[in-house]
Amino acid sequence: MATITTCPSCGGNVSPKAFDCPHCGHPLRKPRRGFFGTIFKWLFIGWNIIMVVWLFGYAGQVAELSNEATTAAERTGTEIGAGIGVAMILIVWALGTVIFGLLTLLTRPSK
Repeated sequence: MATITTCPSCGGNVSPKAFDCPHCGHPLRKPRRGFFGTIFKWLFIGWNIIMVVWLFGYAGQVAELSNEATTAAERTGTEIGAGIGVAMILIVWALGTVIFGLLTLLTRPSK
C-alpha cells in the first residue's frame, strides 16, 4: 500500500506518484525522460557538436586551398567550391537537426 505524503506548500495529502499537488498545483517532482528519449536527446546534442566541428574543419581546409592558389582562376574555383561545400554541410546539418529534434521532441517526458 502506498504511503501518502504531504505537500510542502499547502500541507494537503498527496500520492507519492503525483507530479503536482492536486490541491494547490505545487510541483512535487519532475517527469523523467525514458531510455529512448535520453538517447535521442544526446544524439541531437552530439549531431550539432559534430556538425560545428565539421564546418570549422572544412573552413580551415578551404583557407589552406585558397592560400595555395596561384592564379585568379584557381582562387575563383576554390571560392565557388567552398560555397557549394558550405551549402551542402548546412543542408545536411539542417536535415539531421530537424530529424533528431523531432525525435527528441516526441520522446520528451510528460506528466
